[in-house]
Amino acid sequence: MQTIRLPGRATATAWRDAARGCLAQGLQPEEVVWAYGGAAPDLFAPDMGVGSAAATTVVPRSFIRLAGAVVWHRDPERFAWLYTLLWRVKDRPALMDDQADPLLARLRAMQKAVYRCQHKMKAFVRFREIGAPDAERRSFAAWFEPAHYTLEPTAPFFASRFGDMDWRIVTPDLTATFEDGALGFADGQSKPPLPEDAAEELWATYFRNIFNPSRLKVKAMQTGMPKSYWRNMPETRQISDMIAGAEGRAQAMRAAAPTAPPARAARLQNRRAGLDRTSSEEQDVDNLNTIDAVHSAARSCTRCPLYRNATQVVMGEGPTDAELMLVGEQPGDQEDLAGRPFVGPAGQILDRVCHAAGIDRSTVYVTNAVKHFKFLPRGKRRLHQKPDAGEIVPCRWWLDLEMRLVQPRLIVALGATAAESLTGTGKGILRRRGAIEHTEAGTPVFLTIHPSYLLRLPDAATKAAETDSFRRDLEAAAAHLQELRAGRPNVGQRCS
Repeated sequence: MQTIRLPGRATATAWRDAARGCLAQGLQPEEVVWAYGGAAPDLFAPDMGVGSAAATTVVPRSFIRLAGAVVWHRDPERFAWLYTLLWRVKDRPALMDDQADPLLARLRAMQKAVYRCQHKMKAFVRFREIGAPDAERRSFAAWFEPAHYTLEPTAPFFASRFGDMDWRIVTPDLTATFEDGALGFADGQSKPPLPEDAAEELWATYFRNIFNPSRLKVKAMQTGMPKSYWRNMPETRQISDMIAGAEGRAQAMRAAAPTAPPARAARLQNRRAGLDRTSSEEQDVDNLNTIDAVHSAARSCTRCPLYRNATQVVMGEGPTDAELMLVGEQPGDQEDLAGRPFVGPAGQILDRVCHAAGIDRSTVYVTNAVKHFKFLPRGKRRLHQKPDAGEIVPCRWWLDLEMRLVQPRLIVALGATAAESLTGTGKGILRRRGAIEHTEAGTPVFLTIHPSYLLRLPDAATKAAETDSFRRDLEAAAAHLQELRAGRPNVGQRCS
């Protein structure tokens, strides 16, 4: 039995070097005891220190990212679990894609907890000025109590964001200092006496003014801003009074609100806005001559009402000279948060089936017919809602720009919404499945289902059969693309 002692600073590098050393010696997970901060859990185990034996072990990048986050978790078993996973992954790299593996699932949850803690630190650290205001370089300090050991990996963010001032962030475990452009670390401390400054009243005023009483959800607010952080945030002193007066303010806002048009009239207005729009973005269409320019312009899109509730616009991604373009319906919950298409459950299915069909996702341009997430809130969940014509038609402008710039040889329409946007109708998608139709500009469109359809099938046998059919669809699309390259397109109506 060997004991590895890991330091409280540069822990990620130390664990990586120690793990390499253990692998070089052929130490199995049960033969290693991991200690953190100098405390050895086994008094009878020989102390190896931090291993440095040279060893070359190739592991997936996803494991490197996972380990780089989990080492900062507060669970004392994190190093042992990571080494156990490393021991298995070195011989089975595909294990990193096994969503049913219990150990990997536990470590993924720890990774998310660390990322969440880093996010909270970036959002909730509040600096107070401790130096003379007229000093050449102003000085600030902050006290924070992170849930995990996340100050060290998060400190470079503050160094980049606040590089024009000296500052110190104190936590019970570690202190980060930034002086004259140099970032350093020292031992943790108890909470220091920090003076209030004039900026706190300004921040509290801003906080009161952005508060919307009509959208108040106390539990959701406490999920995003846990009470454990409140005592170190000056603006939270306003919360009790704002909650108490929320109902009265909301009633006053409702009374002053203008009368909304009937739902049907609103839909007609949206559709006409898409058909007859003469905004500056269309007048300047000649300036949108690169994908990056289109993506940048889309961030301010207000062509339909979906932008009001969505987190962000989600445009396509992939090579700008891709021969194959995949067009889905709209971003889902995870895509809306990440700002990237097909990263959620449906995207994972698409990745697996593309791989099985011999399609390299890195060579494909992937996008959606509608660029904002349409949903219905249900408590903490956001339920997907199918886009209607009043949202598909305005968004077609962005899809047309993507098609014009990428110029794919073949487009695969994933589902009815994509078919409606590309061919003019989404009706009878199952009957038309496997057929080749065309866009208004003449680009061939291969019609198939959306991968989210497979997620909704409750029966395992039916799901397996439909997944196999989806794979055959994509294989047929790939074969048609080969014929287009060779100048011998399949002139038939159906490729499957």
